Amino acid sequence: MRLYLSSYRIGDRAGSLLALLGNGRHAAVIENALDNISPAARELYRSEAYDPVAELGSLGIAATPLDLRQYFGDPEGLRARLAQFDLCWVTGGNAFVLRRAMKQSGFDDVIVDMLDNDEIVYGGFSAGAVVATPSLEGIHLMDDPDEAPAGYDRETIWDGLGLIDHAIVPHYRSPHPESAAAERAVRHLCGRGLRYRALRDGEVIVWTENRMASVDLTRRIA
Repeated sequence: MRLYLSSYRIGDRAGSLLALLGNGRHAAVIENALDNISPAARELYRSEAYDPVAELGSLGIAATPLDLRQYFGDPEGLRARLAQFDLCWVTGGNAFVLRRAMKQSGFDDVIVDMLDNDEIVYGGFSAGAVVATPSLEGIHLMDDPDEAPAGYDRETIWDGLGLIDHAIVPHYRSPHPESAAAERAVRHLCGRGLRYRALRDGEVIVWTENRMASVDLTRRIA
């Protein structure tokens, strides 16, 4: 299983991402964590702040947007589409919105199966990294768990994908608007004795181990 989990954007280990990909250079970009903002606001953000297609392109990776909403209720269609890519790159935003999109499209089951069979690399930052963990516990102090855009189920999903065996708190002690909220999330997880890793912007977790069959979050890691 090949994972590239960043606090913010590509981060400081782009070479490691390319190494995970080998000769593969095609990426699907999933931005559903931003479905809670208007299309106009998203386009403004993309043009003035961050364009994931352009960032991946700067590394020689050909990137194509993939909207999970188009696959709500169609996991087999999603699987067939993802099979055309070497990398799934999942951007930041609201982790709870993203997790809803993953469940309603069947992405959560599809990506786990593809990763277990080493068919694709999963990469992402902020919300895209957070959902790879066992639980979204603590992230409710950074993102609103009740955000449910039109077409989304209202139920809050607290389980992550369980790809790694500890929580991730992004933007920790970083020049980022969510840095103070990240401090609160760390205190929350620490106070409950839960395993976590707080990432400063630029830091990345590169994971090449097998997925955990069972997850124990009871021991804290720095």
